[in-house]
Amino acid sequence: MRTAEIRRRFLDFFAERGHTVVPSAPLPTPDPTLLFVNAGMVPFKPYLTGEAPAPWPRATSVQKCVRTLDIEEVGRTTRHGSFFQMSGNFSFGDYFKEEAVTLAWELSTTAADDGGYGLDPDRIWVTVHHSDDETRALWRRVAGLPDERIVARGDEDNFWSMGVPGPCGPCSELYYDRGPALGRAGGPAVDEDRYMEFWNLVFMQYERGAGPGRSGYPVLGELPRRNIDTGMGLERMATLLQGVDNLYETDETRPVLDRAAALAGVRYGADAEADVRLRVVADHVRTALMLLADGTSPGNEGRGHVLRRILRRAVRSMRQLGHQDPALPELLAVARDCMAPGHPEVAEGYERIVDRAAGEEDAFRATLRQGTAVLDSAVARVRSDGGRVLPGAQAFLLHDTYGFPVDLTLEMAAEQGVEVDREGFAALMREQRERARADARARKAGGADTGALRAVLDEHGPTDWRAWDSLTTHSRVLALRTAAGTVTVAREGEIVTVVLDRTPFYAESGGQESDAGRLSGASAEADVLDVQRPLPGLVVHQVRVTAGELAAGDEVTASVDPQWRLGARQAHSGTHVLHAALRQVLGPTALQSGSYNRPGHLRLDFPWRGALSATARTEIEDAANRALRRDLPVDVRWMPLAEARELGALALFDETYGERVRVVEIGGAWSRELCGGTHVEHASQIGVVALTSESSVGAGMRRLEAAVGFEGFGHLARERDLVARIAEQVHAPRAEIPDRITGLLERLKAADRENQRLRQAATRARAASLVDGARDTDGVLLVTAATDGDADAARALATAVRELLPAGRPGVVAVGAESGGKGVLVATVNPAAAGSGLDAARLVRQLLNGRGGGTAELAQGGGLSADRLRDVLRSVPGALADR
Repeated sequence: MRTAEIRRRFLDFFAERGHTVVPSAPLPTPDPTLLFVNAGMVPFKPYLTGEAPAPWPRATSVQKCVRTLDIEEVGRTTRHGSFFQMSGNFSFGDYFKEEAVTLAWELSTTAADDGGYGLDPDRIWVTVHHSDDETRALWRRVAGLPDERIVARGDEDNFWSMGVPGPCGPCSELYYDRGPALGRAGGPAVDEDRYMEFWNLVFMQYERGAGPGRSGYPVLGELPRRNIDTGMGLERMATLLQGVDNLYETDETRPVLDRAAALAGVRYGADAEADVRLRVVADHVRTALMLLADGTSPGNEGRGHVLRRILRRAVRSMRQLGHQDPALPELLAVARDCMAPGHPEVAEGYERIVDRAAGEEDAFRATLRQGTAVLDSAVARVRSDGGRVLPGAQAFLLHDTYGFPVDLTLEMAAEQGVEVDREGFAALMREQRERARADARARKAGGADTGALRAVLDEHGPTDWRAWDSLTTHSRVLALRTAAGTVTVAREGEIVTVVLDRTPFYAESGGQESDAGRLSGASAEADVLDVQRPLPGLVVHQVRVTAGELAAGDEVTASVDPQWRLGARQAHSGTHVLHAALRQVLGPTALQSGSYNRPGHLRLDFPWRGALSATARTEIEDAANRALRRDLPVDVRWMPLAEARELGALALFDETYGERVRVVEIGGAWSRELCGGTHVEHASQIGVVALTSESSVGAGMRRLEAAVGFEGFGHLARERDLVARIAEQVHAPRAEIPDRITGLLERLKAADRENQRLRQAATRARAASLVDGARDTDGVLLVTAATDGDADAARALATAVRELLPAGRPGVVAVGAESGGKGVLVATVNPAAAGSGLDAARLVRQLLNGRGGGTAELAQGGGLSADRLRDVLRSVPGALADR
């Protein structure tokens, strides 16, 4: 049974039993403690924890997940994969243990011809928490399992919590006996390779208190509503139903592995180390495909860094297998064909996906070339100093700065007879990981700090948010918070976080900056500095009290600055217009991957390889402003998410959408996006879109910036004034400015070339004069001189003199230069002098007390005063005599 069919059967089974089918959430998650969705329950977390009411009593999904904490183990064992799919059924206070057990058993054991998976019930084992007699009894009664196949286990294995205070409860896991060829008999407590876990049923019925780890914390009591959270590993079930050994051999992964083997000219199963690398490639290519499909772009931080590492590990593994040519486009095409039956988005966005991946592969191949040069240079220095160990700091520099994998450093250093200080490298890596963990702890702490705000939300309910249709509300202050905690009053000059019962202020989201404005009451005035949504349904305002005292319970008028809001609407609608114009000119792969807009200004990031031409920038700007001139209508509609997708509405990455979505249309289908921002009523109200810059923001990612509205007209006016000043300065009509500037530049280049010719001629003449005055010092022709200018001028004169010295006699040249009150010394020797043992670098260090460096033929030193330079030049004959 193919994986897409296993997925379909799961969703159909639970839909027929009253569960709402919820589409998989995108892999990037808004949860501040996570980079990617790493479990099937993550999108349902607000409903399971009680932060928000669930839209449905029961639901089912097949959720895409990525875990990279154990990425180094991927491929080394057949149990680890960075991408997986978790099939789950969820109950939010509806059904509990008996129905969860019944449903899992029914789907697992019902014959395939009748819509189930057809697992042999005599080969299924289950585990339960040692205290959960109720579930043990259910497995006996519902499934008829004998006691010997119901295994009791402790907290570490069969009691679930999120690791922080909140819901918890026992769980029950289903295992399948794959037969004696794969391990020892005795159940999952004996051998979890033979007995493969495929489903976990979590019974959320208690509330846990604070405590470390997965056990040892207090259980505070029963939850007011009991929930069900289950997870059936789609790849695990595919492994069982397809009769293969592991997830790498299922229908969604094995074709990628086989294609990688064919490209590299190896055979899977013939060599253990090659097998590891093939599994890495198969896993990472599939993971990269899904991350790219959900809008993640390679980068240096956060999600982008994870994707970049995954792509580069795949490229490096192909290189280690002996394949030196680009591989990702061909491998991704295979992965696309495997995944598209269950995830059509990978086919729809494939052109963009493969372009981003190919760009990253090209960049990494260049990195390998650059890193190889750096490594070769470092190894050469170690060997020239008589050493055999490359410092750990050098290996870390290659890893951290150049993205050069450490195992590649180890391999290439060993080829040149040099070891690597692994302990030093490991110490630096530990420091980096500690910094990362500290950052993760800070993110989690930030989430925990919302506890007091959650209490406000629980007591007063969601904020009555009116930003879409109002600039003013009469509001009541529900709570005041400072960094020190909850306060009852804020005085003049203090900055405080304010929770209102209703607000007209737009909270920063979707790339749109928050509104500015004021709070006015009988006893206080305050400027609104920032507006955020720390919890679903709750809007908070950061304000500075400018007069009087603001207290909890005060009645205030909340007023958005109308000019600010107008500018924000122009900028956000302008972003939509620019996005549509961009896709009109460049094609559908130029899909927005990030944006930011504030009054008068917008920026838009999109995947593209190479800078846009001047013609393309002009066409994009023209397409945007034609839409404004046509005064396209701006319409806002609410509709089901499925209907919006059928209409072709663009759902932007890194955003989370509910079952009903807000669709903003500009000119109907010309621009149709899911959006929660504020917008103008007609495109002409944007005024103008004036592109101000186009730049790179990373490999394969470009950024457009534009001024809109009044600021857009101001930008164009400044450009007009600048052109007028240039026309006046070059004495040419505006239309002739480019030709006039081109002519001026050509004349400047000609003048520079003539100046360079004259300088070289003067240097040669001076050099000839100095050679005529060369003096014999112990059999060596010596020339010393001082010249005006910098170190470049001194080097040019010294080398010119050296070339004119008689070839058959040893010659030494020392030239000093003064620049900015400091002196520099350049020394050079001709081949005859070098053959007799004279060394320019040694001479410079002798003259400058150890400072300076270079080669035996040419060396340089500096940092001395102008007076000291003259003394140094006078001491050259003595230094030669002492050699």
